[in-house]
Amino acid sequence: MRQSIIISLLGCCVMLFSQCTDHPGVELTVNETEKKVDVLVDGELFTSYIYPDNIMKPVLWPVMSEDGNMLTRSFPMEVKTGDRTDHPHHVGVWLNYGDVNGLDFWNNSEAIPEENRGGYGTIFHQSVEKAESGQNKAVLETTAAWKAPDGEVLLNEQTRFEFLVMEDNRIIDRTTTLKAMVDTVKFTDNKEGMFAIRVARELELPSDQPTKLVDSHGKVTEVKEMDNTLVKGNYRSAEGVEGMDVWGTRSRWMKLSSEINGEDVALVIIDHPSNVGYPTYWHARGYGLFAANTLGQKIFSNGEKELNFTLEKGEKVTFRYRLVVADGNISDEEINELADLYAEH
Repeated sequence: MRQSIIISLLGCCVMLFSQCTDHPGVELTVNETEKKVDVLVDGELFTSYIYPDNIMKPVLWPVMSEDGNMLTRSFPMEVKTGDRTDHPHHVGVWLNYGDVNGLDFWNNSEAIPEENRGGYGTIFHQSVEKAESGQNKAVLETTAAWKAPDGEVLLNEQTRFEFLVMEDNRIIDRTTTLKAMVDTVKFTDNKEGMFAIRVARELELPSDQPTKLVDSHGKVTEVKEMDNTLVKGNYRSAEGVEGMDVWGTRSRWMKLSSEINGEDVALVIIDHPSNVGYPTYWHARGYGLFAANTLGQKIFSNGEKELNFTLEKGEKVTFRYRLVVADGNISDEEINELADLYAEH
């Protein structure tokens, strides 16, 4: 009798252990002192929501692969040998726009000279409203304010992040609602937008164009002949368009795949059919900027289309995007399935 009870208990323990290992824990750790919320999958860092004073907007940085490789560019947050030093406003994963009531929220950074800052807007983190950990999923809800240089609030932002583990994929679903706080908020057509990630050097597309790179001591050096040995990135759209040809095309999803330290990796951005301007245009560059711009249409369509989206005071608009961190061999069929599921969500 006693032996059968022990065997039964052992069986239960094995079953519970199996369930736990099949359902990874996704844990959120709030650190207000360091102005960040860490997102851990089975105790390992996946990403962090950060809002330091020097980057002019809250972002997710870094984003890590399952094998622990950093998929986002380190610069300007850290010094990593071989990083490009262009576009210091490209930090991690973010959402903003290049022309909101004439203010440039996209290009704002510490690099802007003091005398020119009157033309730039800043997104200020306000609060963490929810930080809920769980099995396979964690939820982070935040608020922010889009402000003019004089402190006037143009937009109030409410954002919900869902951090998911689905089979071999790590997923970030971002739902952002913007509410107009002034009489009129104009999102004038602009190529600088809207949901974006700046990727590590290894995910760039090979290029022979000269650029500036940083060394291990933080010194910036102009490089006339680029070493593309580890640079293996390639874009592919839902329609099968690849490489640099994807820029300015419309598609419901885009994949950027490569290899880092022997690990096949892929980043997929999926647009949601409820978004204004769906399906999005892709502001996807070979040097590592990977962005979905649903609001800027004029430049991508050679002037054939123009949106100039507007909100009146008190009106709201919601934008939804899915970022999939996947194995580099993820197929079109698998991505389409993820996109279909997201469209129903």
